[in-house]
This record gives sequence, structure tokens and C-alpha cells, in this order.
Amino acid sequence: MSTDTTRIHNIGYRNYDGARLGRGYARRALYSQSLRGAYGLGRSARSKVLPMILFAVMCVPAAIIVAVGVATKMKELPLDYTRYAIVMQAVIGLYLAAQAPQAVSRDLRFKTVPLYFSRPIERIDYVVAKFGAMASALFALTAVPLLILYVGSLLAKMDFAEQTKGFAQGLVSVALLSLLFGGLGLVMAALTPRRGFGVAAVIATFTITYGAVSTLQAIAFETGAIGAVQWLGLFSPVTLIDGVQTAFLGASSSYPGAQGPGAAAGVVYLLVVLALIAGSYAVLMRHYRKVGL
Repeated sequence: MSTDTTRIHNIGYRNYDGARLGRGYARRALYSQSLRGAYGLGRSARSKVLPMILFAVMCVPAAIIVAVGVATKMKELPLDYTRYAIVMQAVIGLYLAAQAPQAVSRDLRFKTVPLYFSRPIERIDYVVAKFGAMASALFALTAVPLLILYVGSLLAKMDFAEQTKGFAQGLVSVALLSLLFGGLGLVMAALTPRRGFGVAAVIATFTITYGAVSTLQAIAFETGAIGAVQWLGLFSPVTLIDGVQTAFLGASSSYPGAQGPGAAAGVVYLLVVLALIAGSYAVLMRHYRKVGL
């Protein structure tokens, strides 16, 4: 009886002879997928509801201001470009609390991060793509209403140079806000694979700190400690952005008594904002060094 049991079967596998797109393509694909996911695109209909509603809520006040301005032939907008995001900060915080965990928590919960890092994506590619996508999503959320205001101001025949300058200042402000909020939001969300905990952490970071700082600033102002008002603003992301744009972008301050930081304190504000952005990136890089193992 034959003992030869060796068999060779051709099941049709072929070598891949196409182009190897590499890390750059993979990083761009992850960025695009994450950015689309921040607005529910490419996901279920239920996933689109909240981000699209919040996007509409951000834009509707700007559209109303434009409609009133055109109808009444206003000479200037009732709300500065730099003030819009500060006034709507609750909506921005809610959007971030909903979408930052969506960007990173699922990968942690289902333990798919090591698969990303197998190849060709490396840890830095993953962090840069996620950070960039979250910041871009926030920039779209905050910049589109400013664009509506700008177009409306031109339709109302307001001063072109003044409106263009204000629009540019507003874009700089929301770009800085997007980087700061996006970085902090991702750090909070990446600390836990549970989405609910991530949502709570983001809300606590932005809402509680803003409420506490605003209360302390009001107390300091009422008790005559005017100098403390500007320094208390360093302890909340919202008041940090408020302080930077007051010092450098000609914005009016929402601090009690309009006691925004001067030029010297403004430098401290800007350095703190940049340090928090860089620190958020560093924390994410360190965190994903462990997660990817």
C-alpha cells in the first residue's frame, strides 16, 4: 500500500503585482475615514443625526443674523466673528463629547489598534491622522458659520475691508480653538475604551472648568480683585481661547467687567494654549505606544 499522502492543490491565489501605496496613502485614508466618521458619513443613519443637528444648530444663528442684517441694511454685524464660537461654546463642547470617543474609543474597545500598527501605519501616523481629523471636524463646525456671516455681511454691503479683517481674525481664533479642543478631547476619550466614560470625561473637562472659572472670575471682580480675573482664565479651555483672541485678535472679552488679558498676559495665554496642544499630542503618542503592544 502506498504511503505517499502528499497532495498539491492549486486554489487560485496569485501574487499582488500592483503599486504599494505605502504609509502616506494609509495615513491619508485613516484621516479621511476619521473625518467622515465625525459627521456620521459612511456610517448608519442614526450616527449622522446628532452631528448634523449640532452642525445645523451652529449655523442657524448665523443665518438669522444675516437675514436680519440684509433686511434691515445693518452697517455692522451685531456679533463679532471672534465672539461667535465663544457664544456657541456649549454646542461645540457637546459635539466634541459625542465625536471624540467615536474617533478613538471603538478602536480601543475592539482592540483593533495593534492591527493598524502592523504595517504600513505606525504609531505617529495613527495619532496624526486622528488628531488632524478631529481638529478639522471642529474647524468645519466653527468656520462655516463665520463664512455665512461673512457672505451675509457682503450681501448687506457692509464695509469690505472691515469684514474681511474680522473674518480672518475669526478664522485664526477657531483654528486655534479646534486644535486645543480636539487635542484635549481625544486625550480624555483615549483614556478609556468605554464611550460613555469618554463622553463624561470630555463634558467634565470643558463644562465644569468653564463654570468654575467663570464663577471665580465673577467673585474676584465683585470683591475688587481685578488683577486675578485675567489669571483665572488660564484654567479653562474656553476662557483660554477668549483670552488669546482678546489680547491678539482685537476681540471683546467676555470676562467680568471686560477685564481681558493685556499684551503681557496674552503671551502667557498663548504659550499655555500651545503647550496644551503639544502636550495633548505627546500624551496620545505615549498612550498609543502602550496600546499598540
